Amino acid sequence: MSGGHLVHGMGLALEAPTWPAITSAEAEAALARFPAAGRLADLSWHSPRPFSAAALVETDRGVHFLKRHHRRLRSLAALAEEHAFMAHLRTAGLLVPEVVAATGGAGAIALSEWTYELHRAAPGLDLYRDRQSLTPFLTSDHAHEAGAALGRLHEAAQGFAAPARGDYPLVASFTIMAAGDPLAATEAYVAARPALAGWLAGKNWQQQLARLFAALGGGIPDQPSLWTHNDWHPSNLLWAEDGRVAAIIDFGLSTRTCALHDLATAIERTAFRWLDLGQEAALGDVDTAIAMLHGYRTVRALSRTDMDSLIRLLPLVHVEFALSEIDYFAGIVGDPGQAAIAWQDYLIGHADWFLSMAGQSFLRCFAKEAMA
Repeated sequence: MSGGHLVHGMGLALEAPTWPAITSAEAEAALARFPAAGRLADLSWHSPRPFSAAALVETDRGVHFLKRHHRRLRSLAALAEEHAFMAHLRTAGLLVPEVVAATGGAGAIALSEWTYELHRAAPGLDLYRDRQSLTPFLTSDHAHEAGAALGRLHEAAQGFAAPARGDYPLVASFTIMAAGDPLAATEAYVAARPALAGWLAGKNWQQQLARLFAALGGGIPDQPSLWTHNDWHPSNLLWAEDGRVAAIIDFGLSTRTCALHDLATAIERTAFRWLDLGQEAALGDVDTAIAMLHGYRTVRALSRTDMDSLIRLLPLVHVEFALSEIDYFAGIVGDPGQAAIAWQDYLIGHADWFLSMAGQSFLRCFAKEAMA
């Protein structure tokens, strides 16, 4: 399977994976460390998501989701933080996957340079599992229900007191846009990550970001902090037959941010056809953004000040995760070409689109409908 397995790339085309597909022999070795998992019967599906390797594994005790990370990307300690948040949400009544305990009771294991985690299959239809992350919902009803489900997650997350996760790559943290001086916060973020700092060295990145912060309004300090999902897009939701969200999956980017950051991220990842950037001006779908917002507000109220902050945050909410992607590509993967795409096409390109006529029109329409 590993020879023909392809994954989503930074554009529209499928690509050879950075991390090879999980083999049957590898799955058997990993499952042996999870006593409740049972014996392997089949690997029924390999995930096309690019930052780890994952597969649905069928055993004599049911269907499980096996996920493998490089240890430099997700250590056992990092996975334990993520699993603790998931356990809190389950206790609060939210449907998220159950983490299977390994020998000794931990939620993950280390073998060679890899770490593995195993989840019991969550209920629901995986309608979007083969669609790329930056693609829209199939219907506005899905967007509305996704917004309501995000509101329920934020309610369930109340009281989870763990601090923010460490400086791991591919975590959607909230330090830059939470600062009164986003550029100074960016400089601190870069300085804490040697691979990112090395890749940016000699580039005029401060001037480019200063331009964007000045033009698009800067950060939103003084927000109530909250552990959040931070990767809210259709393929991280499982669906019931009636169109409601049945379960929420993939908490790999979760950490302490704030509710408005998570909501802005959800809108930014689902209301725009970013993979068409450069080919079409009208990338944004205001109706999807409003449907998600209305769904969210059926669960959690937003004040006019909240709405002002959400609109100001939306064009720049991706900046910190884009920098984390560059850190990942430049450091762990050693691929400066992909790092350049993350910088120019993702970080700069998405923000610049909001300064275009189409982007400004989207923000005006969204603000008008959101404030109505």
